[in-house]
Amino acid sequence: SHGNKEVFSCRGILLAVQWFWDRGHKDITVFVPSWRKEQPRPDVLITDQYILRELEKKKILVFTPSRRVGGKRVVCYDDRFIVKLAHESDGIVVSNDTYRDLQNERPEWKKFIEERLLMYSFVNDKY
Repeated sequence: SHGNKEVFSCRGILLAVQWFWDRGHKDITVFVPSWRKEQPRPDVLITDQYILRELEKKKILVFTPSRRVGGKRVVCYDDRFIVKLAHESDGIVVSNDTYRDLQNERPEWKKFIEERLLMYSFVNDKY
C-alpha cells in the first residue's frame, strides 16, 4: 500500500520492518514472491528493488517459489507460508489481507487469524 497501488514499493516493506525493529521485535520474516526479483515490466512497476536483496542478505526477507511453465508464471500460494509460519512461531501476521479462504482451511488457523492479524496503513512514509 506504500506505493498507492500504482507501484510495488520496496521502501514500504523496509519502513514496516524498521517500525517493528525499533520497537524491539527482531524475529521478523517478510515473504515476497520470487518474481519480484525480476526486471520490472511497464505494467508491474517496482521501486527500490535493491532493498529486497538487502533484506534477504539479513535473513529478514524470504522469496517464495515461482517458475515458468509454457511461458506463463506459476506462483505458489504465499498466504499459506505467511499464516503457517506465524502460527507455528506464535507470531502475528501483518497484512491488510483477511485470509478468509485460509480461515476455512484449518480450524486452528481461523482463531489465530482472527486474533493475530494486524492491519496497517501508511501516511506518506509514516507506517
